[in-house]
Amino acid sequence: MTWRRCASCEHVFTEGYFTDEAAAVVFSKIHPNQTVGHDAERARAVSAHMVARVARHVAAGDWLDIGFGNASLLFTAAEWGFVPVGSDLRQQNVERLRSLGYEAYAERMELLKDSGRFSVISLADVLEHMPHPRLGLEAAWRLLRPGGIMLVSMPNIDCMVWKLLDAAKANPYWGEIEHYHNFGRRRLYALLGEYGFLPIEYGISERYRACMEVIARKP
Repeated sequence: MTWRRCASCEHVFTEGYFTDEAAAVVFSKIHPNQTVGHDAERARAVSAHMVARVARHVAAGDWLDIGFGNASLLFTAAEWGFVPVGSDLRQQNVERLRSLGYEAYAERMELLKDSGRFSVISLADVLEHMPHPRLGLEAAWRLLRPGGIMLVSMPNIDCMVWKLLDAAKANPYWGEIEHYHNFGRRRLYALLGEYGFLPIEYGISERYRACMEVIARKP
């Protein structure tokens, strides 16, 4: 993997990305922590903090979680009264979620239908996995209703924990083969603004190391 930094905006990204065929091989395998229902009780507590933050800004409606993984965020959103909908590229996970009675799709985000349907879209550690994150933000804008909320989480390259991991030569993200991008808070806010989203809340993510959570609104 070769990482590059844009001389203009300072965004950090990989040189190249997987072909569709190679990506299919990657997504054919599921890490244990990405399986539906994994570590459900502990994950519920973490997800509850995320859902509670979102619920301060929007109280009800359909919640679309992209790359739902263990589906904890959807399970927990349902406890708050949201209508959960999941999308994931791992077909096995989609089938498992459907077997539990949930609406789920094995489809790239930009191909999903139902424009203007969703009150909430969560991209929990997803944008950095997209070769072209702009396509994801364009899709989120289309799928959200006016006044809808987007929850984004990802590693924060600007935070001190990231810098300390670098200094100790122990930063796990430089070798994460499914990541194409490393965002900082300033770069993420700028990108959200380019697509019309208004960041309204910043927080620290409990999901993974050195991560941030941002809540943004579609005006």
